[in-house]
Amino acid sequence: MSNRILTMLEESGKHYISGELLSRELGISRTAIWKQIRKLEAQGYTIDASPRLGYRLAGRPSRLTMPELLGKLQGTTLVSGIKLYESVDSTQNLAHKLAEEGADEGTLVIAEQQTSGRGRMGRSWVSPAGKGVYMSMVLRPNLPLQFAPQLTLLTAVALCRALKELVPAEIGIKWPNDLLIGGKKISGILLESSAEDERIRHVIMGIGISVNLTEEDYPADLAEIATSLRIASGETVDRADVIGAFVKQFEHLYRLYLREGFATIQSLWEALAVTLHKPAKLMTPGGAVEGVPISLTDSGALLVRLADGTELPVFSAEAVRPLDARS
Repeated sequence: MSNRILTMLEESGKHYISGELLSRELGISRTAIWKQIRKLEAQGYTIDASPRLGYRLAGRPSRLTMPELLGKLQGTTLVSGIKLYESVDSTQNLAHKLAEEGADEGTLVIAEQQTSGRGRMGRSWVSPAGKGVYMSMVLRPNLPLQFAPQLTLLTAVALCRALKELVPAEIGIKWPNDLLIGGKKISGILLESSAEDERIRHVIMGIGISVNLTEEDYPADLAEIATSLRIASGETVDRADVIGAFVKQFEHLYRLYLREGFATIQSLWEALAVTLHKPAKLMTPGGAVEGVPISLTDSGALLVRLADGTELPVFSAEAVRPLDARS
């Protein structure tokens, strides 16, 4: 039914079609028409709706293409292969499978849509078709497992630097790897490691970026805490540009890290952080910790100064919240 509605909208060109006409032609209710319109919007179509005029097709979903992606990655050497899909449950799951089958470092999995995208702590990730960047990459660094958290911080720095190149917005990092604009989240980063004898076998670096989502794409429970590059900038952003800029930044920092260690990444992260030097409550596995985050440790933990002046390294926290009178 949604395909029949799409055909009618395409045939009408720039003209509106009333809901009454669609209902009569298709033999379904006005409510059913609205539901099918919403289904088309979930697939990435932009449809103008007017109470007086009806519906008009205003835009089609953009599609990433292999030639376009390869062009954006010219000059890079980390990506060893790209697998581009229309829809998957999760790029992270697929990259895991490929890694276990022996995929080379730099294998990049990209999808137009995820049906079960996931982030840290098992949370879901909103992944409408054609509006975001949903990708995972296989990494095989020759490192002890204890260094894996540093790669998470490195990824956040690379993505923040890349997005700052493309969008005129104040983008910062909330520990450890959330990217925020105006206090609202724009990306999810999830690194999952497989180890043998306490050394990394492979790392799957998963990234979801809310690029061209509109306010209508977010469910009510996320509307107050999430945003997109389009909402923040007021402009549509080329998703291939986002992928290319990120890979270039990541490759540069990853090579630097493997060659020289964590010190430079640590300094870059601290310069981009919005978490530091503000009283906060951290929800850790061992309970709530209240204090002022002051820096990263050499291992990548967040160093928090407590009220009594002692300093506590926090290695994992489910949430970092500003500490105010209501906390």
